[in-house]
Amino acid sequence: MSKLNWGLIGGGEASQIGPAHRYSAAVDGLYVFAAGALDVSPERGRAFAQKLGVAPDRAYSDWREMLAGERGRADRIDLVTIATPNSTHYEIAKAFVEAGIAVLCEKPMTMTVEEAEDLVHAAARHGAIFAVNYGYSGYPLVRHMRAMVGRGDLGKVRLIKAEFAHGFHADAADADNPRVRWRYDPAQAGPSAQFADCGIHALHMASYVCGQQPRALSADFISTIASRTLEDDAMVNLRMDGGTVVRLWTSSVAIGRMHGLTMQVFGEKGGLRWAQEWPNQLYWTPLNGVTQILERGGANLSPEAERASRVTIGHAEGMPLAFANLYRDLAEQICARKEGRSADPLAGHIPTAEDGLRSIVAIAAAVESASHGGQWVDARPPAMRHDG
Repeated sequence: MSKLNWGLIGGGEASQIGPAHRYSAAVDGLYVFAAGALDVSPERGRAFAQKLGVAPDRAYSDWREMLAGERGRADRIDLVTIATPNSTHYEIAKAFVEAGIAVLCEKPMTMTVEEAEDLVHAAARHGAIFAVNYGYSGYPLVRHMRAMVGRGDLGKVRLIKAEFAHGFHADAADADNPRVRWRYDPAQAGPSAQFADCGIHALHMASYVCGQQPRALSADFISTIASRTLEDDAMVNLRMDGGTVVRLWTSSVAIGRMHGLTMQVFGEKGGLRWAQEWPNQLYWTPLNGVTQILERGGANLSPEAERASRVTIGHAEGMPLAFANLYRDLAEQICARKEGRSADPLAGHIPTAEDGLRSIVAIAAAVESASHGGQWVDARPPAMRHDG
């Protein structure tokens, strides 16, 4: 398989997420970092891109120049990653989709439901490969949880407890830090802060593992720091379309919690427990049985988990390798399309534009619910509300 040309928008030298994307795209040697518009400052962006090895004529001032420059090249980029502030995702993603370039967009995909619906339609209309970076779904044992649920090991899934709580925004004195401030500014973050930033990762993982989508939700938002317009803590209860109940807590003021993404799945025949900070272990307790620890890289895991496992058993595995699984899956899909063949079915785990839409709808529903005292709100995309 020949290497694909990859481009990055955003993710500059001061970016928190940029390094993870660069490392992840490089892991398997499937991509060449060919083009970039990396910073809101054209000078900084061009300089940093060239420092990373991008040719001067493909180190662009901004995304518009990048699109114009790449569109007509015989060796144009095959995939672009969008790692810019939330408010810019829609415009950039739509422009590259319409140019026929595959897109990996950071979450949340858009600011509004209408924008998200439009991106879903645009991707379908242009036959574009479109992924949203719910990268934690790339962890081997997360994929094994999904496989266990899918093959019936747990029976009917009754309840999921999902958390994504950290304490890094708990200092009121840090309110003017630009790395923090934008996350609570509706103009840049949208109508939700913590739920849109972290909570939807937990929600996507719950949906991914149980194979169900949100039907209705009830939310309670709170801003514990008075200067914040948007919430820094949220509790969301969800009813899924297959009958599972999800209890989701997300917070940025939980002092003592670090990353805090955890998932517990409780079914008729057993329960599962996994935490992103300890990704090598999955705890499985059969009904009336003893708890077993399933080790990443161990024997008798699902094909999904085996394919996603990158290092030998017992060694630490981190977030960039989970993200790398999405990049590898995308490469397989892009190459299969170029070569006129079917993609490996195990490369079909990529979160899509429709997954992005469902998250945006859930954000809007949670904002509405929280503003009305936690009343239950329909959490399905409008086009899917056939039964009222």
